[in-house]
Amino acid sequence: MEQKLTHGGDWAGYEAQYGGTPLDFSANISPLGLPEGVRAAVTGSLAQAASYPDPLCRALGQAVGGAVGVDPDWCLCGNGAADLIYRAVLAKGPAQALVTAPAFSEYEAALDLVHCKTDRFPLREAEDFELNEDFLGAVGPGTDMVFLCQPNNPTGRTVPRALLAQVLERCRAVNALLVVDECFCDFLDNPGAFTMKGLLGKYQNLLILKAFTKMYAMAGLRLGYCLCSDRALLDAMRGAGQPWAVSGPAQAAGIAALRETEYVQAVRALIQGQRPRMAAELVRMGFRVVPGEANYLLFHTKTPLIQPLRERGILLRDCGNYHGLGAGWYRTAVRTAEENDRLIAALEEICKEGAP
Repeated sequence: MEQKLTHGGDWAGYEAQYGGTPLDFSANISPLGLPEGVRAAVTGSLAQAASYPDPLCRALGQAVGGAVGVDPDWCLCGNGAADLIYRAVLAKGPAQALVTAPAFSEYEAALDLVHCKTDRFPLREAEDFELNEDFLGAVGPGTDMVFLCQPNNPTGRTVPRALLAQVLERCRAVNALLVVDECFCDFLDNPGAFTMKGLLGKYQNLLILKAFTKMYAMAGLRLGYCLCSDRALLDAMRGAGQPWAVSGPAQAAGIAALRETEYVQAVRALIQGQRPRMAAELVRMGFRVVPGEANYLLFHTKTPLIQPLRERGILLRDCGNYHGLGAGWYRTAVRTAEENDRLIAALEEICKEGAP
C-alpha cells in the first residue's frame, strides 16, 4: 500500500517512478551541498562505529553552547528538530495548545499524539500571512503550549522580535511553554535581529528549536538541538525518547558544521541574491507571491504544476495540505542561479501550454 507523504523531499519516490535523480525544489536545503569539513568528520567518525554514541551528546552540546553563546547545559540534541518537537510535547503533556495556520504540520501531529486540543490561529492571505498582535488574545489561561515558527514555514514571513517578546510574556503569565522554531532563522539576511536566544536566561518557559538539516544540507544525517534554561524540562525531554537518538556520525558532523562559518556566509549571500530574483520571475509569470524572507517562497497559481514539473525532472512542494492554504498554493526552495533558471524555464513552458 502506498503511503501518503506530508512533506517535500521525496526524491526516493521520484527515483522509484522515473529513475534518475530529480532537481528538488520541494525541500528547503542549502543548495551548496554538504560542507567538505562535515563530510570529512563523518568519514573520520566511522572508526568508532562499533561503539555506542554518547547518549548525552556532551562534546556536541559544548560545541553548540560555545557557538551560540549559551550555557551548554541549556542544550539538548536530538534526531532532527522533529524529534525534539515530539519530545517537548511528550514531556509537557499539554491539554490545550495554540498554533498558527498555516504552519509546519509536525507541531499538530505531535500534539495529536497526546490527545491535546489544538487551536489554530488563522494567518490571513490579505495580510500576506503576517502575524499580528491579535495573536496575543488567542493565548488564554487554558493554553499550555504555543508553537511559533521564525520565520514561518511555509510562508517565509518573520515575526518582529518585539511582538515575540510580548507573546513570551503572555505565555509566562498563563504558565504556557512557548516553542519558537528557528530552524530557518540562519537563512535570514540578519538572523541576529530575530532570534530569541538572548531571552533564554530570563524566561524558563521559552524553548528554541534549531537544526543542522537545512543550512548544512544534512537532512539525511538527522541532527537538531533545542535551547531552554528549564533544565527539568530538558531532563524530561531526554527521557521522552530513545537514549541513543543521535548517531556518532551525526554528532561528529554537528561539531564540524559549527566551524563552517565561511560556508554559512556563502549560503546566505546566495539566498540574498537569488530570492528577490526568483520572486520577481514568479510575479512576472502572473503568480501571487508572498514576500518571504528565508530560502523559500510561497506562491499561488491556478495552473497545476506538480505533475508537469515532475515529468520535467523537478520536484515542487504542493502546499494544499497545509491548514489555512488550499489548492493552488506551492512552495519553492531558492537554489543556485542555474538551478533556479531551470525551474523558471519549466514554469514558463507549463504556463504557455495551459494558456487558452
